[in-house]
This record gives sequence, C-alpha cells and structure tokens, in this order.
Amino acid sequence: MLIILPPSETKAHGGDGAPVNWDALSFPKLNPIRQEIAAELSALDVDKALDVLKISEKLRGEAESNRELESSPTMPALERFTGVLYDALDSPTLPPAARQHLAVGDALFGLLSADDLIPHYRLSGGTKLGGRTLKSRWGTAITEDLRALVAAGEFLFDMRSGTYQQLGKLKEAATVRVETVQEDGSRKVVSHFNKHYKGELARVLALHGDEVATIEDAAHIAQDAGMRTELRGSELVLVV
Repeated sequence: MLIILPPSETKAHGGDGAPVNWDALSFPKLNPIRQEIAAELSALDVDKALDVLKISEKLRGEAESNRELESSPTMPALERFTGVLYDALDSPTLPPAARQHLAVGDALFGLLSADDLIPHYRLSGGTKLGGRTLKSRWGTAITEDLRALVAAGEFLFDMRSGTYQQLGKLKEAATVRVETVQEDGSRKVVSHFNKHYKGELARVLALHGDEVATIEDAAHIAQDAGMRTELRGSELVLVV
C-alpha cells in the first residue's frame, strides 16, 4: 500500500542535507517537469513572486527562499511539510517500514517518497506560473507514474485535496472522506479538522501498511484502532 498525502503551504525551514539532487529523487521520470518549474520559480523577482504566489509582504521570506531552492539545504519530505495533518501524522516517530508506505503529491515535485530530500520553497497547486496552470504543466505525467504503481500491484490510497488530485488524478485509487453526524442524524463533511483526522488515519494505516491490500483491509485496521468507518465503493468514510 502507498498513501499519497497532500503537501502543506507551511514548511519547516533549514535542514542538514546537501542541496537538492534531482537524480536521487523518487519518480525520476518527473524530473524534466520538476526542473522546468523550479527554474522558473527560482528566477522570479521577489516582488513579482509575491503577486504570482498570492502572498502578502509579511511572507516575503517565503518568496525569497524560492530564489535559493536549488542551493539551500534539504531535509526529508515528511519533515519538511508541517501543519495540522503532519502534526497528527507525527512522522519523526514512525519506523522506517511505516514511512515506506507514505508519499506526497506536490506542486513542484509532483510525487515524493517520504525520505526524498527537498529544500524549503513556496508553491501551491493552484498557482499560475508563467501564465500556465500547474495542471497543464504536469499533464498526464503524475497520473502515469501512479498508474504504473497500480499495474505493479500497489494499492493506492489517495488523501490529496482536490487541488492536488487535479495535478494527477487516478480513478483506480481509494480515497477518504471525513464526516460528522449532526444532532438530527444528518451528515456533514468535516472541513476544519479534516486534515487532522486524515493525518491520524494515515499514521494508523502506514503502521500496518504490509497488511493493506484493499480498501476493506484499510477499514478493518482503522476500526481496530478505534475509528468509525464506512465504505462507499472506493471511498472510505471516516465518521468522527
């Protein structure tokens, strides 16, 4: 099983790894597009970048970091990304065997394995770079890599948000939806804590990754961990 996580806008700074080595990254077929995006992103004047990235002057440092993304220090992807989902995932405490079941679907790198070494940068999936959407830039490249994994027998659990699924959709992948039960018995999609629950679920499944070959397996493991789940075709509903 491989879980595809969404990235995060917020990222940890620093790192003790050498500058990004494109040839050492997983999913090497994505390198031409990765390097094209990186070159354009790092070439942006900082003032122009604020507008392109749609960030305020308070986040000027984020735009400045893009200027050095090919020379700045790196750290593993799972530790670079921060925020609610990654707090719940608590990746530094995961054993290596569990980390092998985690990947990230990203705007700049397309797909990353948990321990791919990446720099700090700022780029969201909805950004237009050079007047082009990232969806158009990635084309079918991400989808093709994901489809190759499925063809090789890998069960994929796609936890990316809609913006990042659009960069490389795969209908064969299982997905997750988080719902809460209202007082009248109706259901409501959880928005505020959605990422938190996905992070908790990803952690539980990664710890039992070798036991997950179907969405039914995933549901049983989540239930054994005290989570309430329902299945709707290829969608696992987490009821909280």
